[in-house]
Amino acid sequence: MQTGELLTKAAREVFGACECIGVPVADGGEGTVDAVIDALKGEKVTATVHDPLMNRIQASYGVADGRAIIEMAAASGLTLVPEVLRDPMMTTTYGTGELIRDALDRGCRELYIAIGGSATNDGGMGCLRALGARFLDQDGSELSGCGKDLAEVSTIDLAHLDSRLSDASVTVLCDVKNPLCGENGATYTFAKQKGATPETLELLENGMQNYRDVIIRQFDIDCDTVEGAGAAGGLGAALKVFLRAKMQSGIETVLDLIGFDDLLNVADLVVTGEGRADAQSVCGKVMQGVALRAKARGIPVYGLCGSLGDGAELLYDCGVTSLYSLVDENTSVEEAMANAEEVYYHAAVRMFSRIKEDKA
Repeated sequence: MQTGELLTKAAREVFGACECIGVPVADGGEGTVDAVIDALKGEKVTATVHDPLMNRIQASYGVADGRAIIEMAAASGLTLVPEVLRDPMMTTTYGTGELIRDALDRGCRELYIAIGGSATNDGGMGCLRALGARFLDQDGSELSGCGKDLAEVSTIDLAHLDSRLSDASVTVLCDVKNPLCGENGATYTFAKQKGATPETLELLENGMQNYRDVIIRQFDIDCDTVEGAGAAGGLGAALKVFLRAKMQSGIETVLDLIGFDDLLNVADLVVTGEGRADAQSVCGKVMQGVALRAKARGIPVYGLCGSLGDGAELLYDCGVTSLYSLVDENTSVEEAMANAEEVYYHAAVRMFSRIKEDKA
């Protein structure tokens, strides 16, 4: 919100009296909960859950008007596991399932789950176990639901899945398109950064293929053909298959939740930004999503960023009119970071002054 306040101050210095509306936006990653509950006047709540190694922790999520906004990384994220203990054979999404259950306890029936930043490669078994599902080996014994159990799954029992889920809608915020298995699947694409070794990569992939085959046999769904099934170590597959979740772009979902299109109805121009704009900015990030919505309405969009990298110009095709940077020949990265508020404000004044000149 501080950037919004600085932009408002700068706009009024340049244009005089004008109406400015500031709204936090996120793309489904870190900050999504804060952005949505701020826009919807909701609240952040806390629950006791289990982290990826089944240690008890406190994790928060957002609640607003019967809707829950959950970042799975709050319970099952990579940052919760010390680097020396990272091993996707042993980690689980159980805590994410506990957050979903807590939201159901609070009466929420619209569930939005952002699934980036996981420490897991369990196919979502842990999450579903917390919600009442049972994953059984060939002897009928229940598995704990971590990565090493993928190879042992023989039957999936949903008889005791939380009945409240039948009345709930689940939307997954995910921009990852990876299938469950294969070269571009959950294991080979993401598990190494979660601590997998070459040996455990092969074990996890073989296990995930077994898990995939059980799902095909019981539910007639091939998760290798489902975009996003491999997200968050296969959590995308579990939410899609077992909870009938809709997979949606993170930024598009957030913009819908905060009523961004209604805000555009009264907008003459839009200012957005990122810490660094580059080629990644057109891969489902905030600036791209905001610009495309505004472009469809014929509203100019200006990007004020910390710095501009290779590929930032691709944002022009998305509807960005002009890009401005805090870092230039007169301001170094170090200076911008040391005096962020002052540098940002003066950059905003320069931007609005240029806009005023262009419109004169």
